[in-house]
Amino acid sequence: MVLPKFLLADNSSFPEDIFVLHTEFPRFLINLKDDEIEIIVDKKKKTIEIIDTGIGLTQEELVETLGTIAQSGTANFLKENDNENDQKNLEQTLIGQFGVGFYSAFMVSKIVEVTSRKAGTKNSSVWESDGQSGYSITEAENEHPVGTSIKLFLKKDAKNYCESAQIETLIKKYSDHIQVPVKIKETDGESQQVNSATALWTKQSQDISKEEYKDFYNSNFATFDDPFLTLHNKSEGTLEFTNLLFVPTQAPFDLFEPERKTNISLYINRVFITDEIQDVIPTWLRFVKGILDTSSLDLNVSREMVQNSPVLKKISKAITKRVISGLKKKLTKEEEAYDAFWGNFGKVIKEGLYEDFENRNKIAEIIKVYSFKEDKLITLKAYLENFTEGQDQIFYLTADTLSQAQSSPHLEGFKSKGIDVLLMTDPIDAFWISQIQNFQEKPFISISRDKYDISKTGTDSSIPNDTNKENEEIYTKLIKECLGDLIQDVTISSNLVDSPVRLIAGEGGLDFNLERILKAQGQDFEGSKKVIEINTNHELIKKLPSLTEDLQKATCRVIFEQARIQDGEMPTNTRQFSQDLIKLVLEV
Repeated sequence: MVLPKFLLADNSSFPEDIFVLHTEFPRFLINLKDDEIEIIVDKKKKTIEIIDTGIGLTQEELVETLGTIAQSGTANFLKENDNENDQKNLEQTLIGQFGVGFYSAFMVSKIVEVTSRKAGTKNSSVWESDGQSGYSITEAENEHPVGTSIKLFLKKDAKNYCESAQIETLIKKYSDHIQVPVKIKETDGESQQVNSATALWTKQSQDISKEEYKDFYNSNFATFDDPFLTLHNKSEGTLEFTNLLFVPTQAPFDLFEPERKTNISLYINRVFITDEIQDVIPTWLRFVKGILDTSSLDLNVSREMVQNSPVLKKISKAITKRVISGLKKKLTKEEEAYDAFWGNFGKVIKEGLYEDFENRNKIAEIIKVYSFKEDKLITLKAYLENFTEGQDQIFYLTADTLSQAQSSPHLEGFKSKGIDVLLMTDPIDAFWISQIQNFQEKPFISISRDKYDISKTGTDSSIPNDTNKENEEIYTKLIKECLGDLIQDVTISSNLVDSPVRLIAGEGGLDFNLERILKAQGQDFEGSKKVIEINTNHELIKKLPSLTEDLQKATCRVIFEQARIQDGEMPTNTRQFSQDLIKLVLEV
């Protein structure tokens, strides 16, 4: 088939598909220099004529091609070629296995007229149809050059396609990289080429300058920043594909929009298919922009079939690993620049730790977390390398903000013993840690939830405790009676230094930050009661037994609510909290 066909991807669901132009003629049969597609626009007559310089069709071929849905001359031509090497070479240049694509023309046309002359013959044939009552074929009255033309007589509601600017926009969007020049001219104007007729990604990476990559990135994806990372690779073998991917420096404004679509455009043999396939790259890499061009997918299938293709899933896995590998190299070589990048995209990348089971361990190698001891972002690998004496666990604390985490009483024991703690302040942190659980066989330990013992870890053997067993029982019993159902239990702390109390998760309790998120999402979720851990070295705790019963209860409630506030919670009873504070102030 030599007719210039129109890409139909969803059974003619888009009128614009008629302007996705590709010729199917065998390249070796014609002069490459003369290849072109010309589009002539007549505003007065409301017609568009599309002309190619292919080898044309006979009358019988017009009947066979246009009278049969899902007929592909390219596919038939390749089947008839016995030479495997020729087949492979032709597959790289021949396109057009679009099946019913031609019939999308009737979405905007009341009549479609196809005129064609086969190379080596003198006669031309005209195929005409209104798309409803069949078609007719007659001999052309006037001599027609070798090749094929399609003339669209537009409907009234499709007159916007008579605007050259509209057609030019569509050509640039869908066929800019087709090697055949596509030209447009109005009846009273000159012919002008509108497509670039070249595909940057088909060149060797060593032949492309940094400026050319940046220009392509800015012009094709409507960006203004420099790409943080450019990945241009070609794979051959079982899967054949080329990827030209860009990781932005600046985050797009809609990065966290739930309905945000992918930025990867899918091509098959340089033929644009779609930029709306969601499975080309995982959602946690939704900020990546670029081109994926493959010859391992068929052109004669719908977008839905392409999206569900096992081949596409394999390609997706391959390019995902390439992005992770590229980011890891950036992290190693340009750590300062990576920190700026992480500030823009870190929250999104951490979604992969929760969602992407297959790549979870690799993703963990490129994330950055805040170190309490170093007072900066570090990698998990760096945290392991800085383990203190006797340490074999990764300690972390989740909080709503960094300042809240840094002032938390949970850190006091770790600070005094020189043990580092990772401060997690993004909502996703509590979720991904619950999934990943360990890094390089070292478990994650929440210092507000999990049980741990740091008495033999760090610079000091233990935190001094000058309270005897008998006094400890007095304190725990007194506080338990004062707080009653507000708490699950009272225990003696071996980690507090400056604060009188802290709250830790009770039996079966969740991470504090995770509980807050779940409370915000579900009104029926109340969370679990906490255990209050007391510092028997603190003067306030020591003073409790000497107070009156009313002051004991007021003091216990205040220190309990104070601990909740430090963990990012509101007081359980704000009115009672206010009254207790007033009572204590008046007693001073």
